[in-house]
Amino acid sequence: MSNETSRLRLTRGLSAARLAARSGGRYAASAPRLFATAGERRQQLRNDLALRTAEDIADTLGSMKGVLMKIGQLASYVDDGLNPQVRRTLSRLQDSVPPMSAELAAQVISEDLGEHPDALFRQWDPQAIAAASIGQVHRAITRDGLAVAVKVQYPGIKETIEADLGNVALIKRLLKLAAPKQDVDGLIAELRLRITEELDYEREAASQQRFADYFAGHPTIEVPGIVAGLSSARVITSELATGARFAEMMTWPQEEKDLAAETIYRYTFRSLYEMHSFNGDPHPGNYLFNPGGRVTFLDYGLVKDFTPDELAPLVAMVRHLCVEDDPEGFRRAMVDAGFLVPGAPISTDQVVEHMGVFYHTVRTRGRQKMSGEYASMVARRYFDFGNPLAAYANIPRSYVILQRINIGLFAVLGDMAATGDWRALAEEIWPFVQAPPSTPMGEAERAWRASRRTGEPGDTRADGHAEPAGQG
Repeated sequence: MSNETSRLRLTRGLSAARLAARSGGRYAASAPRLFATAGERRQQLRNDLALRTAEDIADTLGSMKGVLMKIGQLASYVDDGLNPQVRRTLSRLQDSVPPMSAELAAQVISEDLGEHPDALFRQWDPQAIAAASIGQVHRAITRDGLAVAVKVQYPGIKETIEADLGNVALIKRLLKLAAPKQDVDGLIAELRLRITEELDYEREAASQQRFADYFAGHPTIEVPGIVAGLSSARVITSELATGARFAEMMTWPQEEKDLAAETIYRYTFRSLYEMHSFNGDPHPGNYLFNPGGRVTFLDYGLVKDFTPDELAPLVAMVRHLCVEDDPEGFRRAMVDAGFLVPGAPISTDQVVEHMGVFYHTVRTRGRQKMSGEYASMVARRYFDFGNPLAAYANIPRSYVILQRINIGLFAVLGDMAATGDWRALAEEIWPFVQAPPSTPMGEAERAWRASRRTGEPGDTRADGHAEPAGQG
C-alpha cells in the first residue's frame, strides 16, 4: 500500500468513524427519553432520531464521495423499514451532492484534453449541474454549436476508492449504520466487484454509445450519444439531455408515473434480452423524465455484457416458471446457471416458493401495482440467509449485477407505485414469446422496431406523430 493510500485510508477512516461515533452517541443520549416514553410519543422520538442521523449521513458521506457515498445511496433505496422522511433525506445522495471546485474540474479537462475548457468549448459553465460519487457534470456548447454534458472525474478518486475498499472493518460499520437489516458481506462484495469499473470512463463511454446506437429513434427511450473527440480517460462528453429529476416526476399524475415506469421496464428487459447487456445502476439519480413516458437513461459505468451461455439459463428459468409452469425445469435451469447446488436436499416446492417472489409480477396476468412493500420483500428475500435454501444457493459472479434488477429496479418502481400489466409487457419482450403490443407505447415500439429493420423512418412516437428514424 502506498503512503498516499495509507494517508487517505486513515483520514477518511477517521471522518467516517466520527460519523459512526456521533450516531452512537446520539442514540445513547436519547435512550433515557425513549425509555421514559411510550406509544406514539416514543415512535415520534425514534423518527426524529433517525432523521437527524440521516441528515448527518447525507451531509458527511455526500462530501466524501467514492465508496462511502455509495453506501448512503444504497441505504436510500434498499433498506427495509425506513420512514419516508429518512428516505427523502438520504435521497439527496441519489441526485446531487457538493461538487468539486470549478478550478479542479477545469484542471482535469486541461490535463486530459489539452486545453482549458474556456478554449475547448464555445461556452463552458463552470458551475456543475450534478455531482455524484465518482464525478460531476457541467453544461457546455461545443465549437460547432452542440449542447453537451461534460462529466469530469474527481482527481484522486481512484486512490480514494482504493483506500476505502481497503478499510473493510469501517465499511462494515457504516453499512450497519446505513442499512442495519442487510447482509453487509454481500454488499461489500458487490461494491468491491463493481465500483472500480466506474473509474474507467473510456469503457463507460463505449457502453453508452452502444446503448445510444441501439435505442436511437425509440419512441420513449433516450440515451445521449457520446462526443468522442471531447472524451478521455477522465472526461465523458455527451449530448445534453433535459428533463425532470425523480423527485419532481413523483409530483406528476399517476398516469404519467405509470408511463415512465413502462419505459423503464421496456428499457431494462429489451437491453437484457436483445442487447445481452444490462445497465446495472438503476437508481433514481440516473433518470431524466419528460411527459408521455419519455425517459433519458444516464450513467453507463456499471454495464454487464452477457454471453449466450450466460443468458440461456436465465431465459430457461423464466420460461419454465412463468410460461410452461414446469417447476422441475425451473430447478434444472437454476442448477445450470449455478444458482443452486446440484442434488440439494431441498424440495422443488421450497425452491419455487423462495425464488418465485422475484417473478411475482410476471407469473400472473392483469394489471398489478408495484409497491414499496413488494420491493422491500424482494430485498429481504435476496438477503434472507436464514432460509433453508440459503445453504445450497449461490450467486455466480456472472450474475451478481443482475441482482440490481431485483433490488434497484423494483425499489424505483415501488416508489412510483407503478401500475401495469407486467406479464403482458414481458411477453412482448421475452424472446420465446414475442407477443403483439399490449399498450399504445408497445404499438409505437413495434413501429420503431420495424423501422430499424428496414432503415426507413417510422411512426414511432407513442403519441402517433412521425419521428425520423435515428433521432432520440
